[in-house]
Amino acid sequence: MKKEQLELLKQLAGDNNYLTDPSECIAYSYDNSRFQGTPLAVIFGRSTDQISKLIKFCHDEKIIIYCRGKGSATTGASVPTSPGIVLSLEKMNQIKTLDVENRVMVVEPGVTNEAVQIAANQKGFFWAPDPSSASTCTIGGNLACNAAGPRAVKYGSTRDNVLGLTAVTGAGEIINTGVYTTKGVVGFDLTRLLIGSEGSLAVITQANLKLLPLAEAKTTLRAIYTNLNECTKAIAAIMNQGIIPCALEFIDEAAINTITDYTRVDIPKQAKALLMIEVEGLQSELPQLAQKIIDTAKNPGLLEINAAKSKQEVEELWKMRKALSPALKKVAPKKINEDVVVPVSNLPEFIAFTHDLMNDYSIKIVNFGHSGNGNIHVNILLDPADSTQAKDAEICLEKIFDKVLALKGTLSGEHGIGMDKRDYILKELDPNALKLMHQIKAIFDPANIMNPDKVLPNLG
Repeated sequence: MKKEQLELLKQLAGDNNYLTDPSECIAYSYDNSRFQGTPLAVIFGRSTDQISKLIKFCHDEKIIIYCRGKGSATTGASVPTSPGIVLSLEKMNQIKTLDVENRVMVVEPGVTNEAVQIAANQKGFFWAPDPSSASTCTIGGNLACNAAGPRAVKYGSTRDNVLGLTAVTGAGEIINTGVYTTKGVVGFDLTRLLIGSEGSLAVITQANLKLLPLAEAKTTLRAIYTNLNECTKAIAAIMNQGIIPCALEFIDEAAINTITDYTRVDIPKQAKALLMIEVEGLQSELPQLAQKIIDTAKNPGLLEINAAKSKQEVEELWKMRKALSPALKKVAPKKINEDVVVPVSNLPEFIAFTHDLMNDYSIKIVNFGHSGNGNIHVNILLDPADSTQAKDAEICLEKIFDKVLALKGTLSGEHGIGMDKRDYILKELDPNALKLMHQIKAIFDPANIMNPDKVLPNLG
C-alpha cells in the first residue's frame, strides 16, 4: 500500500480508529484456525457511513478488505491472504433497540452473542443462535458464518432468526435488506444471502434479530450408551417423535475420554457414547414431555439416563460440553476441526465410518456436535511434526468429505468455508451453481476487494 493511500485511510477511519504498527497488527493476523497473515493496517469500523466511505475508497484504490469480529472462527475466513487491511467491527458493539412488544432486538455487529442473550433474558426472551463461543464471538461473526449452536435443532439456524440487515457492499453502497416484522416477501431475500457469505459480498453493520420468549421450565437429561450404534439410533428415534428437544448433543467415546482426562465429570467406564438432551415447556407438562423423551431414548445400548436435579448440575453438564474444544487444543494444538452435516438417519453409518478410519490410519478422531441436526464436529488429532501422520490426516479428511456427500450431507453446518474448505466445495457445488455465485459476488463486489481468496473456489 502506498504511503499516501495509508494516510487517506487514516483520515477516513478517524482518530484512534486504526493500527499500522506491525507489532499491533499481528493480533489481527489469525483466527481460531491454522492460518495466519499480517495485515498492512487495521481499521476499526465505527458507523455505517464511515464504513461506506472506507469501502468506496478501497474500491477505487483496489485495496483488499478482510472483515473481522473477535477472531473466534475456525476456517481462516478473516485471515489476510494478500496484502490488505483488516476491517475490525469490534468497536461497533451497541444494542440499539430492544423492542419487547415486537420481539425484535436491533444490534451492531460487534456485540457479543453473550451480551445479546443477557439483555434478552432480562426481558424474558432469548435469541436462538447460541454457539459454544458465545462469550467471545460477535453477532457479526455469527451472521457471517451462519453459526447457530445447539438450539438450531428446534429453532433453526441463524438465517431463520434474523429479520433484516443494514450492510455496505464492496462498492461502498449502503443497503437495507429484509424487514422488521416476522413476515415479509417484498423483493429477493438478500438477508439470507448475506448471512453465511463470510464478508465476501458486503459488511453487515446492523441486524434486526428475532427474539423468542423464554420457556417457563426446562429439563436437561444425560443419556449414556454402551454401544455407539445404539446411541446414534436413539438420536434418529428422538427426532422422529412429536416432542422436539431444544438441544440434542452427541459425544463419542474419544470425546468422553478427553473430557474425563481434563475435568472431574463422573462418567461410567463402560460409556461409549453420550447424549445431552434438553426439553422445555410449561412447568406442569414438563415431566410428561421428559418421560416421552426418556422412553424414546431407551434401547438395548442404554446404560443410564438421568435428569439434572439442580441448576448447578445443568451448568456442569453444559460446562462439560463446552470444554471439549479447548481440551482438544491441549491434546492436539494443530487438530483439523470440521463441522459436517448428514441426514439424521445416516448418523450411525457416518460415525461408524469415522471410527473405521481411525483404526485404518491409526489417527485419533473425536466426534461431537449438534446431533439433532446431523451436524457433527469431526476433530482429527495429529502431530504436525509427523509427516506421515499429517499426510494420512489429509487422506482421512478427503474420505470423510466424500462419505458425507455420499450420505446426502453437506460439508459445513455452521463454521463456514473460509480458506479451510474452499477447494473442497467443488465436490458439493455443481459448476452452474458456482458460476452463478461468482456472478453474484461480482455484482456486490465489482473490484473483488471483499475477502477475495475465501469461500468460493476459482471457476477453473
